[in-house]
Amino acid sequence: MKMRFKVLAAVAGMSALGAATAWQASAAETIPLSKVSHIHGIAVDRTDPRRLFLATHHGVFLTNPDGTATRVSDGRHDYMGFTPDPEDPRTFYASGHPVTGGNLGFLVSTDGARTWTQVSLGANGPVDFHAMDASPADPKVLYGLYGGIQASRNGGKTWEATGKPPADTFDLAASARDPDTVYAATREGVMISRDAGETWQAGSMVQRPATMVETTDDGTVYAFQAGAGLLKTTEPSLAWQRVNNGFGEAVLLHLAADPKNSERLFAVTEKSQVLASQDGGKTWSPFQS
Repeated sequence: MKMRFKVLAAVAGMSALGAATAWQASAAETIPLSKVSHIHGIAVDRTDPRRLFLATHHGVFLTNPDGTATRVSDGRHDYMGFTPDPEDPRTFYASGHPVTGGNLGFLVSTDGARTWTQVSLGANGPVDFHAMDASPADPKVLYGLYGGIQASRNGGKTWEATGKPPADTFDLAASARDPDTVYAATREGVMISRDAGETWQAGSMVQRPATMVETTDDGTVYAFQAGAGLLKTTEPSLAWQRVNNGFGEAVLLHLAADPKNSERLFAVTEKSQVLASQDGGKTWSPFQS
C-alpha cells in the first residue's frame, strides 16, 4: 500500500503542476538537460534519432549532443498530451494550458514543434488533453483524455466523447494494429477498449496502479505498474512479460521508442529524469545524446 500511495501521489503531482516554478526558459534558451523540468511528453526526433523532443510546462525542448536542450517552441505554454504523428516526422499534436490561463484545445505543429495552431476546441472544450495518442493503424484516428475519453477520426478536426475507463486514468495508447483499440493506464491497472473507448475491460492480470502505457509501430505494448515495473506484450496478445523491475522508487510516466530501432527506448520519471535503454528496456542509464 505504501508503494501504491507513492506512485499515485507522483502521478497526481505531475498532472496537476501549477504555474509556479523555480526556473523558466526564455525564448530559444539552451540549458543543461538536467535543468529541464516538469516533462509531460517525450518523442524521438525521427530526422535525427540521437535527439529527443521533450514537452514541458514551459514549452517544447529538443536535446543537443552536448548534454543540453534548446526550447524550440515559439511559446512557453504548458504542452500536455504531446504525441508525434505516426507518419510525418515534422508533425506533432498537443494540448494543455497557455501562459495566460485557460485551455489550449487541440493543437498541431507541422514544423517540428516550433509553431502551433489550434485546430479544434475538442468536445465540450476548449479541452486540456492530459494524455493523447495517434493511432499507427490509422493516423487520422486520435484519442484524448479530458475527464473521459474523446476520439477523433479526421485528424483532430472534430471530436466526440466516447466513454470513460472505470478508474482514474493517467495515460492512453492507441493500438498499432486496430484503430478502434485503445489502452489506458489507470489506478486499477492497464485497461483496454476495443470499441474506441465506449466499453472497457482489464488488459492485464496485474491489478496495480499503472502510470504509463505506450505502443510502438511494431505492435509492442509497454506499461509501467507499481511493484511490477516495466512490462510488455505484443498485440493482439495480452500475455504480459516483465522487462525490468529495477527502478527502485522511480516511477515511469512517459516512454518513447526509436521507430528505426525498437531496442532503443527512452523514458521520463516522475522527477523528470530522462533515461535511455539500448536493449529493449532490460537495462537503463541516464540519457546522453
